[in-house]
Amino acid sequence: MKYNYIIIFLLTTITGCKKAYFDAVPKDLVSTGAIFKNKTETENWLASVYSFLIDPWSTTTGSARYWANYTEELEPASATLQASGSLTGVNAVNLWTNHYQGIRMANIFIKNIENSETNLLKEPNGKELMDQYKGEARFLRAYYYWNLMKLYGPVVLVGDEPGKYNDDFQIPRNTWKECVDYVLAEMDAAYKVVPDKYLTTVGTEDATQSGRINKLVIEAVKSQVLLFDASPLYNGNPDFANFKNNDGTLLMNTAYDADKWTLAAEAAKVAIDHAKVNGKSIFVMKNADPFVAAITSYRELFLNGWATEGIWTRANTGYQAWEAEAAPRAVNGTGFNASLAATQEMVDKYRMSNGKAINEAGSNYNANGFTTTAKAGYYVAGTSNMYVNREPRFYNSITFNGATIPFVAKTGQTYVQFWPTGNSGNANGAETKFPKTGYLVRKHTNPSRNFSSTSGNVARPAMYIRLAELYLNYAEALNESEPVNKSKEILDHLNAIRVRGGLAELLPGLSQAEMRKQIQTEKCIEMAYEGCRFFDLRRWKIANTSEGRQGGDFTGMNVYDGASLSDPAFYVRTRISTRVWDNKYYIFPIPQGELNKNFAMVQAPGY
Repeated sequence: MKYNYIIIFLLTTITGCKKAYFDAVPKDLVSTGAIFKNKTETENWLASVYSFLIDPWSTTTGSARYWANYTEELEPASATLQASGSLTGVNAVNLWTNHYQGIRMANIFIKNIENSETNLLKEPNGKELMDQYKGEARFLRAYYYWNLMKLYGPVVLVGDEPGKYNDDFQIPRNTWKECVDYVLAEMDAAYKVVPDKYLTTVGTEDATQSGRINKLVIEAVKSQVLLFDASPLYNGNPDFANFKNNDGTLLMNTAYDADKWTLAAEAAKVAIDHAKVNGKSIFVMKNADPFVAAITSYRELFLNGWATEGIWTRANTGYQAWEAEAAPRAVNGTGFNASLAATQEMVDKYRMSNGKAINEAGSNYNANGFTTTAKAGYYVAGTSNMYVNREPRFYNSITFNGATIPFVAKTGQTYVQFWPTGNSGNANGAETKFPKTGYLVRKHTNPSRNFSSTSGNVARPAMYIRLAELYLNYAEALNESEPVNKSKEILDHLNAIRVRGGLAELLPGLSQAEMRKQIQTEKCIEMAYEGCRFFDLRRWKIANTSEGRQGGDFTGMNVYDGASLSDPAFYVRTRISTRVWDNKYYIFPIPQGELNKNFAMVQAPGY
């Protein structure tokens, strides 16, 4: 069939052969021209362009949970190809196919939306509505390119025309600069025609349009693009000096441009200011006890606070599956605690309540012994001292041996027991549903959830971008562009996140390098398990440093030993896996099948 016909309903049965069957147009095929004459079908097509956006909380390739398996945030159920050192183009992580499908769907939409016969034009403000829809599709097309760029580096820009079967698909990669310039230009074009807010007929914000592209979303994503473009991986990286097309075209920027940090800072500030004008703020809950205020603020942020802090949200999300994976067997009903096992290395990144790292002088961290005092609602007496007096976000993010059960508990159970015969342990090898590190992720869970019924369920969207991320990105860009002149503004935005997290404000006087380390640590903790760490480690180019180490031994507790909460045998740091890091992993290989079809496209260096 010609390329401009699409299958609307699958042909499920063929009862016999007919003469010239393949010469006819089946009734279940409809031309794109016919579709775009109809307002409802036009809007359905636009919805299909949105459908390629990945749910952050799903198990899908490209989700936040998926990327956490490639960092120290999680110990995956089975080793990733990167961790085993066997990642190649043949077994590559494939976002390529899905995202280019989304790009093609957007191209078809953009080409056909202006069909002069469409009944969109009969609507009030029909021309403006048509322009808006086209703008949404242009942004989404640019966003799909951007997601590909973050993973694969420079990609192939296919243009505006939907491909035909007889087109020449031997197309080389565009340069990184060409890709960035294109994505930003497309977002700028979309910005002119999408609304600032989606309003109901009476002028109030329309909650049913949550997740649709508006001006603030575009500003926020543009600021991310500019931040990445300014970062060490992409800005003056000599390691890419030989990353070239077959004709010798250099694909990456090997000359450092300090002005890129200024552009990134300016873009982040535009998005932050606009967010405030639109009523967004860092979500904070009040309590006379600062510790409780920090705990509840961070927990409720994901349950209800998304309406205050969320910049770009997604209504339908897999939060229930996430919670099930975060549930120890001590919960009422059935928990499936195998996939969200945090590593000891991630646990150790959380600071003490005084704001100091556990290995910092004056932190008061103690890896030995057990507390004789319970902290009601968080852990019981007899819990290891290594979990005592940690920063509030630790108790929101990690479930450890001795922690209170994160959901409605089974009758008679009050705290989590990960030793072999404990209520959530491995039952001396007889049970598979236990975290092999001795830790589960607790973040983004609802303590009132009851797994034996629907009670306590809090339906909520996911946040692709939230204001706290923009604050941290802004602080980072300012610290790289104007560390002295903008020191107060850097601290203001960084401290806003620290204080909400229950830590004291940082004081003036830090060097640029010290501030950089504070910002990177804060980003790691604040945005943990939200899909940022995988890309931050790469753009900062620190995956082979002590701060961001992604290779070597990764550890947890000895979940195969110990007989009680206060048995020291359980708390022996134990190697869970040994991971391989190679600097070629800073960008991932394009799937080999794509290279086999497009001989003009070069593979990433090292593969």
